[in-house]
Amino acid sequence: MSASPAQPQGHPQRWLILGVICLAQLTVLLDNTVLNVAIPSLTRELHATTSDIQWMINAYSLVQSGLLLTAGSAADRYGRKKMLITGLALFGVGSLVAGLAGSTGQLIAARAGMGIGGALLMTTTLAVAMQIFSPEEQPKAIGIWSAVNALGFAGGPLIGGFVLDHFWWGAIFLINMPVAALGLVAVVILVPESKNPRGDRPDLVGAVLSTIGMASLVYAIISGPGHGWTSARVLGTAAVAVVVLGAFAWWESRVDEPMLDIHFFQDRRFTGAVAGAVLIVFGMGGALFLLTQHLQFVLGYEPLEAGLRTAPLALTVVVLNFSGLSAKWSTRMGTPASIALGMVLMSGGLVSIAEVDSGGYAGTLLGLLLIGAGCAVANPAMAHAIMSAIPPEKAGVGAGLNGTLAEFGNGLGVAVLGAVLSSSVASGESLSAGLGAGQLVGAVAVLLGGFVAAGLLRRAERVSA
Repeated sequence: MSASPAQPQGHPQRWLILGVICLAQLTVLLDNTVLNVAIPSLTRELHATTSDIQWMINAYSLVQSGLLLTAGSAADRYGRKKMLITGLALFGVGSLVAGLAGSTGQLIAARAGMGIGGALLMTTTLAVAMQIFSPEEQPKAIGIWSAVNALGFAGGPLIGGFVLDHFWWGAIFLINMPVAALGLVAVVILVPESKNPRGDRPDLVGAVLSTIGMASLVYAIISGPGHGWTSARVLGTAAVAVVVLGAFAWWESRVDEPMLDIHFFQDRRFTGAVAGAVLIVFGMGGALFLLTQHLQFVLGYEPLEAGLRTAPLALTVVVLNFSGLSAKWSTRMGTPASIALGMVLMSGGLVSIAEVDSGGYAGTLLGLLLIGAGCAVANPAMAHAIMSAIPPEKAGVGAGLNGTLAEFGNGLGVAVLGAVLSSSVASGESLSAGLGAGQLVGAVAVLLGGFVAAGLLRRAERVSA
């Protein structure tokens, strides 16, 4: 199937292809959370120290977040199908090495390799979806793609817990292999090739600078809570991130064929979507991090039961997006109104978790349903706004930027709202009060993000009209 996907009505097998790329996407997302439930087993069987555990988790996220822009650029230049195949192969091989690892060093190295494959998959799946669907169907396709993100969030701890109840720890990685193999076959047969027809020269300097800069920034953020925000490690890596990302922006504004065209930021649609996306993920990422602690330490649920209790959020997103309801609402309301409504619902959900019936599950359930409805409406609209503001030939870079914003906002949210929790408890408040304070800060960030994005996007629409 090498026919061009650029058909007005979309690719004839577009829905089957979407299923294939969503399966690949789900595998990557599950691996973001599945390792957390295996920490006791790894500590016992591999004699892993706390530092080892941190690097097992961070090696994957650091490599993935650092390479997202570069992976998207490579997909645009060399072909999105080629990079999708490469990502699946790397992810499958990394999973095999991780599952059979005999030492902590081998497992950390395997996780880093999986991070490379994950970066390629995170960018190419969204870029391919934008290529094979007509503009009219893109909102629904992106909605389904976003719903898979919610499934990954909810499914990781559940699948990990089930596997560890029946098998040894390495099985949580080996279950990736048949999925990767099936995905490889399906991609080779079904997915059409697409790439930038201009064939821009690779921006190697930009790739190096963006990788070092983003990896340093994410490392500083995730190290802050453990090592202290004023420690030499955190301040040093943060300084490296600022200098290198500044050099990246300078270079991209001067090179003839940049990896990320800085002029995109002059587009109000793009700027509004980017600003809103960071604030939304900041609030949501941090608040959901606090939610797992709320369920276990305040409401007293076991880890697996706590995972099940978060399922209504993901199920709401899946139902609204797979049914196409959220896409219909977004089409009728328009992107700015969809984002504003979604953010109000999500913010209300966080307030419900923090304030309503704090001694039981009823307030949390209401909050999860509201957050799920808000995510189903706002997240696809935000992703579509970012991708629509970038030329189609740069779809890979757009997807890479979308993923980078998610990684950055999520890490920052966990760090900052975690700090709010710590300072609240240190000042004499109860754990429940500290968790509630963190949720409320997250609610404000989400609401602010929604209004900032909606306002900028509304102004952009008026200017273009």
